[in-house]
Amino acid sequence: MVERDIENELVNNITKMLLELGEGFAFLGKQYHLEVGGDDFYLDMLFYNLKLRCYVVIELKTGNFKPEYVGKMNFYLSAVDDLMKTDLDQPPIGLLLCKNKNKVIAEYALRNINKPIGVSEYQLTKKLPKKLEKLLPSVKEIERQLSKPAQ
Repeated sequence: MVERDIENELVNNITKMLLELGEGFAFLGKQYHLEVGGDDFYLDMLFYNLKLRCYVVIELKTGNFKPEYVGKMNFYLSAVDDLMKTDLDQPPIGLLLCKNKNKVIAEYALRNINKPIGVSEYQLTKKLPKKLEKLLPSVKEIERQLSKPAQ
């Protein structure tokens, strides 16, 4: 299965996915276009969380987590922060959904990153703040939704 297939399945089940993500999520689009420095870039999926008042960038990877994915996500979050975020918005959050991850490699890749980026199990670089725990879905809820067959 390629990333685009996973993306299409998620979009086909967007209502279920929004419910699993939690309250306040608005789907802004798949393959969301950003122009940076005259080049075109496409975010796999872009959401806005009304309660958190921030953009949420989701990148889908069909294979194992690779450290270079963090650099790409950091780039996307910086672009969204600069091109889309208003003074009323909080900094964007990135979620990398990978088939598998090596926790040690993910920890090293995320260690000195300032932006909130989760890998596979939505583990942020540090512990998730208490006020966000109730607004974002649990790891088990996300994994359960992603493992359900399309109907």
